[in-house]
Amino acid sequence: MEEEIRKEFQSNGFSIGGAGPEDAAQILSTLLTYCINYKMSPADLVSNWEVYYLNRQLDGLKLESSYLDGFLSHLQNEVKDRIIKEEANLHIYSSNDVDMLLSNSHVDEAAFHDTPGYEQEKAPEGSSISELTPLASDRPSSSRVAKTNADRITPFATRVNKFTQQYVLNADNAVGVPSKSAEITEDEIIRRVQPSQRCYLQVQRSQPEPGCRFMYDRMEDRFNYLEDRIRKSASLFSASGFCGQPADATLASEEKMFAVGTVACDGEGHLNEKSILLQGSVEHSRGQCVRLDLKDLDHFSLFPGQVVGIEGHNPSGHCFVASKLFDSIPVSVDAQLPSAKKQAIDNESNQNSDAGTLSRALSSIIAAGPYTTTDNMLFEPLQELLSYACRKPPQLLILMGPFIDSDHPDIKKGTIDQSFHDIFHFEVLRKIQDFTQYLGNTVRVILIPSVRDAHHDFVFPQPAFDLNLLEDTTHQITSLANPCLFGSNEINFGCCTVDILKQLSGQEISRKPPGGKPGDRIGRLASHILKQQSYYPLYPPAPGVPLDLSLAKEALEIPSAPDVLLLPSDLAPFVKVLSLGEGSDDDRRFICVNPGRLAKGIGGGTFVELYYNEGIDKTNASIIRI
Repeated sequence: MEEEIRKEFQSNGFSIGGAGPEDAAQILSTLLTYCINYKMSPADLVSNWEVYYLNRQLDGLKLESSYLDGFLSHLQNEVKDRIIKEEANLHIYSSNDVDMLLSNSHVDEAAFHDTPGYEQEKAPEGSSISELTPLASDRPSSSRVAKTNADRITPFATRVNKFTQQYVLNADNAVGVPSKSAEITEDEIIRRVQPSQRCYLQVQRSQPEPGCRFMYDRMEDRFNYLEDRIRKSASLFSASGFCGQPADATLASEEKMFAVGTVACDGEGHLNEKSILLQGSVEHSRGQCVRLDLKDLDHFSLFPGQVVGIEGHNPSGHCFVASKLFDSIPVSVDAQLPSAKKQAIDNESNQNSDAGTLSRALSSIIAAGPYTTTDNMLFEPLQELLSYACRKPPQLLILMGPFIDSDHPDIKKGTIDQSFHDIFHFEVLRKIQDFTQYLGNTVRVILIPSVRDAHHDFVFPQPAFDLNLLEDTTHQITSLANPCLFGSNEINFGCCTVDILKQLSGQEISRKPPGGKPGDRIGRLASHILKQQSYYPLYPPAPGVPLDLSLAKEALEIPSAPDVLLLPSDLAPFVKVLSLGEGSDDDRRFICVNPGRLAKGIGGGTFVELYYNEGIDKTNASIIRI
């Protein structure tokens, strides 16, 4: 079994080693112990290692003995989470429970009334957004969701370090971690555009429309979508001038040829170097597949569904020997969206845009759900985020789903006696409306749904929320589809709330150049999104993704690279400057942001504060733990 573990790690691009063969044998013995103790197969063990490797952003692809203790802790946490999910009534005690039991405050019931929910009625006017949030007494009293903060003291409310800065991207693209955790003061982190200057918003692509029909995709729709991707990519490769005309890769020939197709796996398991197939279009190869031999390539990065150009020859007719691989689809010369498809939010945006009075500068706060902790439905992290945004107002607040998380324990158990739409209206939308009314017209809010939203359509691509807003907030709060493309102050944002990074990390295989430095795997995965010109290039889709290809033709397409790409994920949060080419040309660079999750378990998570100023070189960003 140790040999199976070693082969499984090697097939996923990892190696096991240390100072000598004895160290490697010891590591394999330890990994075998993990498999036995936690009842895992070698494939499950490697999948868990990939998650740990990506979250810790480890250097290199070699599993060394120094990583084993941290990996063991990760496995123990995974097993504990799995037990909690399987045993609905099981409670695992932690230090939070001990602190609550040892605290003397629970003896005096009056102490429980000295909480934020009670003091909101007495707070002076204009101090923060928390005073403007409707109290629980205004909501349906029959709902368990409507419990006031006076009923309980939550672990989130008793956390110590609030709004600590974890990661900084400076104007000179210098990345670092602050030397100490300290609460952020008013003048730290970001130089902002004055909040009195209202940003304009332009929706460039937000499809499908609310109320669309879904779950009607046919086999024909799936075939047409995949065929159109290959044919369009082949024409772009030919038009670029760097490649020849696409040929049939399945025909035997000793001459060098160029072929275009999608990467597929020969079997049910994960992709590996022995199971890579190239599926061509009906036009060029009658839709047939041919096995790929990549032994002559010193580096590559492939995943199922990826459209690639391959240069090589097929001497036998059964195996195409690749000599060069193109994994980036060339950009069309007319990639810019037609003006007819650009929707301005109000007349003010057109006037400002045409006059050129607004510079390409924007202050923003970016967050992704869940917005409440797993031990209650009080939405305390959302409340804290809005309070922070009131103290340090951004021009644009981008909130990405899930808002009503279908994975929340109370929702999965069915212990909530209020509809999901009511929870969204009272606990989320009303708080956001109070926030916009408090700050006035100086701030805009964008809401983007997730397939994990229990109150919304379970389909991807996903239409925008159909919001019933107060009249004075309709020009401040905008809901867009998932995925979407929009612009603000001439800065283009692309967003997809499906966790495509995590899904790609489990399907991708890669080879680095001999003697080359360890690459940035997270950056490479994010770059695939724009290189493939699709928000979801993975096919077949990952389990749990309700991909409807009858709606996907234009909705998933990325016509031109945005300035900022938002990809919320369960992986470790990051802000990265990435390039689509080898050089440092500004047109080929973009900023990729994973703000993390605002709530993690019973504690707080992270969000991102971003100040974009003219270009990437003058941009500042911070990852902040709430």
